[in-house]
Amino acid sequence: MLIDDGSSSVSLPELPLLAVLPGTGGLTRVTDKRKVRRDHADVFCTTEEGIKGKRAVDWRLVDEVVPSSKLEDTVAKRAQEFAAKSGRPTAAKGVALAPLQRQRSDDAVEYGTVSIEFARAARLATITIRGPETSPPVSAQAMVAEGASFWPLKLARELDDAILDIRANEFDVAAIVFKSSGDGAQVIAYDAFLDANRDHWLAREIRGLWKRTLKRVDLTSRSLVALIEPGSCFAGTLAELAFATDRSYMLIGQLPGDNKPPATLALSAVNFGAYPMSNGLSRLASRFLADPADVDKAKAASGKSLDAEAAEGLGLVTFALDDIDWEDEIRVFLEERASFSPDGLTGLEANLRFGGPETMESKIFARLTAWQNWIFQRPNAVGEEGALKRYGTGQKPVFDTRRV
Repeated sequence: MLIDDGSSSVSLPELPLLAVLPGTGGLTRVTDKRKVRRDHADVFCTTEEGIKGKRAVDWRLVDEVVPSSKLEDTVAKRAQEFAAKSGRPTAAKGVALAPLQRQRSDDAVEYGTVSIEFARAARLATITIRGPETSPPVSAQAMVAEGASFWPLKLARELDDAILDIRANEFDVAAIVFKSSGDGAQVIAYDAFLDANRDHWLAREIRGLWKRTLKRVDLTSRSLVALIEPGSCFAGTLAELAFATDRSYMLIGQLPGDNKPPATLALSAVNFGAYPMSNGLSRLASRFLADPADVDKAKAASGKSLDAEAAEGLGLVTFALDDIDWEDEIRVFLEERASFSPDGLTGLEANLRFGGPETMESKIFARLTAWQNWIFQRPNAVGEEGALKRYGTGQKPVFDTRRV
């Protein structure tokens, strides 16, 4: 909505003013979201002063222009129209999301359902997910009564916070290792409960939060690996974490002296479309682009506790290893990952994680973000005579005019 006052405009002036690209997917939002014609988009993105009034509407840059005198009334009217389309019940009482509780030490962070251990000398962070300790509630009303302590909601919030903490504060971490502990059958039971109550507003919100959190994992610029060990609970929703990683290792049988039950992996209905990636596909569909029939084979095994050899046979893990090779194979992989160029790995992983169709999201978070970051490092932008350095000084930038 644009104020029609003769001076307000909509603009993406980064290219003409700063020699960089519009941030947060500006270009893609113009062409893919707003469906702006490419020649109009070219004019828009190279015009410093932007586009005003009726032309902004005609070019699909805004939905409408409104006189200043009618702005507040029009905004209120539009908000009411949007609210009327919502599926949320008007009489429902929301759930209070209290601040997360975490305990920090030098090399660890403890939440209620998540723990992080840092091995900074090895440039590793290990995130361990703890499965539910109790069965799902008996009804949707009981779920609402549990509020923020309801296991799927609590875990999603804590996992999201843990990922963001590493991304924002632990820049030297080269790899994130995902582990889990608990009963996979209980995880599947919670998946079934949310599915049975899919039309309830809180169940929808929790599924949406998980969708976003898993995408956050997908888009994290660290090497990701899942270790599926005895006593783990990579099942249903938590199996998505294993499918989001760059590699997954699953132990065959048990480790000497360990009485935990052998590692298993279990699938449920959520693994086949409930949590799409940025490319619009499920993680299993993205995994099996070469032969979609492999997705059907995996689906036929839903509900079964798959041992390491069965999981490897279905293509659900990268390697199934016995106890003789387990520690050495993982050690070599992690040491190798820490020795590679972090920039090279980020580019490699971002390209490999998002095969298949390209969507607005994949353009923004995979391709466009990479180009944007590259341009921000070029001398034409950040050099001593670059546009960013000279912006606001009254001096024009000096460009190396060679196209690279």
